[in-house]
Amino acid sequence: MAGQDIEKLIKLISKLPSLGTRSARRIVLYLIKKKETSLLPLIDAMQSVSDNIKTCEICGNFDTTSPCSICSSEKREKNTICVVQDVADLWAMERTGFYRGQYHVLGGVLSALDGVAPEDLNMDSLFARANSDEISEIVLALPATIDGQITSHYLVSKLKNSNVKITTLAQGIPVGAELDYMDEGTIQLALNSRKEM
Repeated sequence: MAGQDIEKLIKLISKLPSLGTRSARRIVLYLIKKKETSLLPLIDAMQSVSDNIKTCEICGNFDTTSPCSICSSEKREKNTICVVQDVADLWAMERTGFYRGQYHVLGGVLSALDGVAPEDLNMDSLFARANSDEISEIVLALPATIDGQITSHYLVSKLKNSNVKITTLAQGIPVGAELDYMDEGTIQLALNSRKEM
């Protein structure tokens, strides 16, 4: 049986997303066996993140500076804001390398079931940004779930009086996918979103 400190570490790691006790045990054993090359650098990196990470005062991204490197970059388009649910979605958009505008992290989506109301989300600063003369388009990149759609409709209703074009990401069949493997909702959405070629 492992010592108390090791059991505590296993328990903490098992709470991470997509990990259970078994995976946490394997990770902890690996870290202990590779103490010099894995465990100690991991401890240093985690301490550095803990000491230096900030939430961007403009968009809500995580970075070591505020405003973050995206908001302060002169190479980014300043007239477009992409609204995302979470920082993970912002990072996913950045991985594509296609979007060159600004971001806004809501910190969740509206959910009556979970008790998430508009005042629980980072919406007021979005409305303020939308009313600045600099912004011409807001791209809603929220999840294609019921809560995501409700949040999108709410934002559209609140932004309709601003002089900003509101768009949303196209949805439907992913590139390289076969119809046989798609669910009915995805196929229906693709049909309804079809465009002329």
